[in-house]
Amino acid sequence: MFTGIVEEMGTIVSVAGPRLRVAADLVTSDAAIGDSIAVDGTCLTVVTLGDGWWEADVVDETFARTTLGRLGAGDRVNLERPVRAADRLGGHVVQGHVDGVGTVVTAAPDLRVRVPDALRRYVVHKGSIAIDGVSLTVAAVHDDGLSVALIPHTIAVTTLGVRRPGDGVNLEVDVTAKHVERLVAHYLAHPAEAAALVEDAS
Repeated sequence: MFTGIVEEMGTIVSVAGPRLRVAADLVTSDAAIGDSIAVDGTCLTVVTLGDGWWEADVVDETFARTTLGRLGAGDRVNLERPVRAADRLGGHVVQGHVDGVGTVVTAAPDLRVRVPDALRRYVVHKGSIAIDGVSLTVAAVHDDGLSVALIPHTIAVTTLGVRRPGDGVNLEVDVTAKHVERLVAHYLAHPAEAAALVEDAS
């Protein structure tokens, strides 16, 4: 689990088939084989590491559902280690499971992103969303997506400051909304069960 508070920007060293090598200092300082690190909001597993770099294997499904398949040597990426039980939860609960890829419409500081149809129902005004692994608050909801207001610090320390119109960004919606939808969908399809549940609770 992550918080969406980016710890450092790393640099892609190489993409060779499923193997992704990333240059980074902070996130490798205490990393071990098998640890998780979020890359642009995508949870990956450390399979090998050295002085100032680490590697992960990326499956075809992840390449297809995220922007990782578009990365090449020299590209910058947002990196975050998993939250520890004793850490402050500075952002919101981020799983590192990308739900889809959005498209930048307007660059920072008033970042506007076009959101895929299937994800728009989870976007709410003042709600949380992770964009390229960055925990953000939705400032406005549009017919085709959302806008967020980026502070200068976020622009400086994440890749969102260099995203331009047409760029793809990884999106992870609030997992709580997905769980609620799943639970409610069952009772909407079975109103008799819903009525019985309400009666039992009263």
